[in-house]
Parts: sequence; structure tokens; C-alpha cells
Amino acid sequence: MPGLIAIVGRPNVGKSALFNRIAGRRIAIVHDQPGVTRDRITAEAEWNGHPFTLVDTGGIGLLRGEHERDVILKAAIDQVTIAIEAANVLIFVVNVQEGVVPLDREVAQRLRRSGKPVLVAVNKVDTDRAEPGSAEFAALGFDRLFSVSAIHGGGVDDLVEAALSLLPRPAANEQTQDEETTRDQPPAAAAEPLKLAIVGRPNVGKSSIINALTQSERVIVSPVPGTTRDAVDVPFEVETGGERQKYVLIDTAGMRKARRVSDSIEFFSVKRSEDSIARCDIAILVLDAEAGILEQDKKTADHIVQARKACIVVVNKWDMVEAPVRKAREDEIQRRNRKENRIAPKTMTTLGEFGEWVQERLFFLDYAPVIFTSAKSGFHLDRLLEAVRYVGAQLQQKIPTAILNRTLQDAVERRQPVSDRGHRLKFYYATQVRQAPPTFLLFVNRDELFSDQYRKFLADQMRRAFGYEGCPIILAAKARPRKIEPVRKFKRSP
Repeated sequence: MPGLIAIVGRPNVGKSALFNRIAGRRIAIVHDQPGVTRDRITAEAEWNGHPFTLVDTGGIGLLRGEHERDVILKAAIDQVTIAIEAANVLIFVVNVQEGVVPLDREVAQRLRRSGKPVLVAVNKVDTDRAEPGSAEFAALGFDRLFSVSAIHGGGVDDLVEAALSLLPRPAANEQTQDEETTRDQPPAAAAEPLKLAIVGRPNVGKSSIINALTQSERVIVSPVPGTTRDAVDVPFEVETGGERQKYVLIDTAGMRKARRVSDSIEFFSVKRSEDSIARCDIAILVLDAEAGILEQDKKTADHIVQARKACIVVVNKWDMVEAPVRKAREDEIQRRNRKENRIAPKTMTTLGEFGEWVQERLFFLDYAPVIFTSAKSGFHLDRLLEAVRYVGAQLQQKIPTAILNRTLQDAVERRQPVSDRGHRLKFYYATQVRQAPPTFLLFVNRDELFSDQYRKFLADQMRRAFGYEGCPIILAAKARPRKIEPVRKFKRSP
């Protein structure tokens, strides 16, 4: 994107509401409680044909009852600092209903030291009576003031147009080269980056995995469960074999049981996580190696299955159990060397055995590969990226119709469908109608005879033939019309 606009200010002045208004969709959580936004939230936006990157940030400054030593608060301030340094234009949001407060002056001094262009957005000017109060903010020392209402949209057009005019323009020679390249080459559809939603219970290491993959402190990490609130999109590129592959990592809030959701902020956070599953290409379900598989893990997995999304299961924090597992493995090898008979129940000592155990517990998600990782030590993060590339390639498969029908015919001959209704299910024809998720339309004589058990059998046979590891296989049956009414141009009179 040609430019970056960052929205900054003290807590609870309407930064997230203005961010959503400019972006044109509800991305950041908006709430009356101060300090809701913590991470940097980015969105690729467009205004009257001009593309740019928009960044929402947490509030600058300490509120009553907050302490500088607070881990989450300090990390949120660090995120704001990064946004200010990266931005081309800063939109400084203030609240006309409260006037100029000392914290506004502190933020103004900080922005002035950055040397970046600053536009003051006097927010919450929802009525004409509030308009005169905007002049008070000239005391902050910035020339350009804009009276806006993030809720109603008033004044936002002028603010954004002014911000866009301050963004750097591409050099003339670069623009000419781009035009010549576009003229010489035939138009081609740009490949959309794969969206990877990192989901799971609170405090299983979702944000840590994103930071480890991007090798940066892109999202806030703390031992406190519920640190992440918004769904944060993090663009990410990997170069493999000289080819750059683009992804969008979606960091999400931890998903807890509905009865444990204590306030509206957490409710909206969980809703954003569910929406992230719905809009992603591959869901990465993160488990805690120490805690094992809990009931909420199964419910999150069920969300992924219901959304019909490709999935990779990641067992994180393997460094916490690696030492006892290695010790158990060494004891098992010594026992075998001594040729002793086992008295106690067999213990799992290899990653393969642990993977089988995970797939047994998540039997309804058994098509997903299991990767054991440690965001702290970097263990097997490369295998996670390999799994992402492999599953993404599986999603792009297009099965030729002839091969598809031959495979289904072999599967039907191997095991005939059984029905208790006195009729036998007949298959006529099959075709692939969608790639992600892999969806196949099967024409049959009677669709009510197509049972879930036989659907599962055919999906397993197709998985054996075509792979589709990590991908759900959708089989939709469609009944052929039993009787076709003749179409006559003239009806015989009675």
C-alpha cells in the first residue's frame, strides 16, 4: 500500500469507532470501557479510489487505577510507538465532550516529537451545539482541526481527504515503469493470500505462535488469559524455493464456555473469533500440551467442522513436556534392550503415538494433520509452515470428472449402499462444483437413501485416492427427476 495512516489518542475518545467508519466495516471492538483496544489493528482501505493502510491503536497514557508496571499496558504502549514510527500521517483523536485534558497535552507533545504530519479529529461532534467546542483544541498546537462524528459519519470525508493528500506519492519514473509493465503484460488475476485463523482456548500460545512465525513482537503476549481481544490480521510472507508465498495470520481471542463469558467485551471478542473461523481459508487449532484436550477444545474444533474449513491441529508448549517424554522414551528403549515384559500400561513416548492419541480424541476432525510445536523454542515451526503449504495446495485440487466417477464407481463396487426402505441407492454421475472446501455433487436416484454412514465411507475412499489431508470433503446428493412432464404447445380442450 502506498501509505499508512495511524489513529492515535488517549483512551476512550472513539478511535476504534473512527477506524471502523473509515474502513467501512466493523473490525475493531467498540465499547464504553476505556482500554479495550490493545493490539495494533490494521486494515487495507480504499477511499474514492485511493488505497491505503489504516491502523487502530490502544490509548496512550495511564488511567486511574493503572500502573506503569502492568505487562499488558506496557506492551500496548509499545504497539502504539511502533504504529507512530511506521505511519506517514497521524490522526490525533480527541473528545469534544470532555474538552482538552492534561492527557491530551501529553499525547500532543509525543506526536510533535515524532515529526509526522498530524491531523486533529475532534470526535463526538454529534450535534450542531457541540461544534463551537472544537475551537478549544487549537491550544494543542496543531494547525488542522476537523470536527467529526465517528458514529454518524459527519466530517469524516474531509478528514480522510486531508490525510490522503499528505501521503507520499509514487515517483514519476516508478509510475511510468508500472504503466509500461502493465501495458506490455496481459492482465492476470492476483493470487489472494491464504487466511490462517489461529484459534483455541485462552492462554494456549496463539499470539506467541504468530510472533514466533513473524520473528517480531507483532501482537501482545502475556501470561494473563484473555490478553487478545480483537481479531488482528497480520500479513506474512515466506520464501520457498525462490517463490514468495503470502499469508494473513489472524490472531484471535481465546474461546471459552458461553456461561463463563463474564462481560460484553469478552462476548464480542469470542464473536470476532467465530467470525475469523468463518472468513479464513485454514483454521489452525492450538492446543496446550500440558493441559491436554479439554471440552472447550472439542467445542472449538466443532466450530471449525460446522464452518467446513480446512484445519491443522497444533499442540503448542511442547517444551514443557519434552523432558519427561524423552525420559520415558529412554526408559522404554532400555526396557526393550533388557527384553523385559511390560507390567504397567503402555505409555506414549513418540510424536506419532501422541498424534494418534490426539486424532482419537478429536475423531470428528481426524482429517487434520497434527503438528507438535513450541513457540518459545521454535520447535517444529518449520513443519507447521510445511503443513500450511501442503493443505493450501490440497485446497486447490481440481479432480477430472472421469477420474472422479471411476473412483466413486470402484468405491461403490467395493461396498454397496445398504437401505432399510426397500429401495437401493443408485449413483449416476458425479462432478466437483467447488474447490475450497472440496465439494462434489452426486446425482442419485433417491437422495433420502444417501445415509451419513455411507457418505463418510465415500469421503474416506476419496481421501485415499486424492489426499485432501486437512480438508473436509463435502458430498451433496441430488435426486434425478423421477418423471418429466411433457411440454405441449397446445392443450387439448375438454
